[in-house]
Amino acid sequence: MAGRLHIAALPLDGLLPGLEATQPLATSPNRAPRHPVSIIRHEQGTPRLTTAFWGLTPPWLKVLDHAPHCARAESLDERAMFRDAFAARRCLVPVSGVYVWKSQPRMKQPFLVTRADRGPLLLAGLWCRYHTTLTHYNDSMALITVPANQLLAPLTDRFPAIMDAGTAHHWLSPDTPQEQARHLLSPAPLELLGIFPVSRRVNDPSYQDWACGRPTGNMVRWHSEQET
Repeated sequence: MAGRLHIAALPLDGLLPGLEATQPLATSPNRAPRHPVSIIRHEQGTPRLTTAFWGLTPPWLKVLDHAPHCARAESLDERAMFRDAFAARRCLVPVSGVYVWKSQPRMKQPFLVTRADRGPLLLAGLWCRYHTTLTHYNDSMALITVPANQLLAPLTDRFPAIMDAGTAHHWLSPDTPQEQARHLLSPAPLELLGIFPVSRRVNDPSYQDWACGRPTGNMVRWHSEQET
């Protein structure tokens, strides 16, 4: 799954063509669910950066701790909260990396998954709105996960779906048919990502030091000869 994000300051002007950012990116070296994150969504046909609570919170949800922070791509139609949002409220979450943990005999070793070139990642998500009054509301979101690719499989069985800039507008547009949007949810290309170990201090979500994402070992990448 995806339980922790690394969100460094990203160059918003080059992140997505036509992006309007009227607020700064919400950065964090160790962002956990139940906290705000920056999302990109279509507003009047334009991709716009805004903020949402990480944990999908429809109006009828009684317990905030039950707000899901991830949704499986294969079962988006099985729950109304995911089905409705997927139909018309798709978003992207710009991040610099996603933490995953590998089980070892005495502990779990955290790793940071980034682009191999350390560029930004656009993670696929869903959002919803909960009106507290006629004029006030809260927005929330959940990431969409897909099966991990071969590079990530030794560490995790699920990973957020990643969109590139070329498909981002198609994903965000509510005019895109659901089946076309569904085809965009696939494991990341093998050459796109890199993985390196980081300090176990990242295990504590209250630890908010940029040392969280500092490599403690070499980056592992996929090489084309591994496919043969």
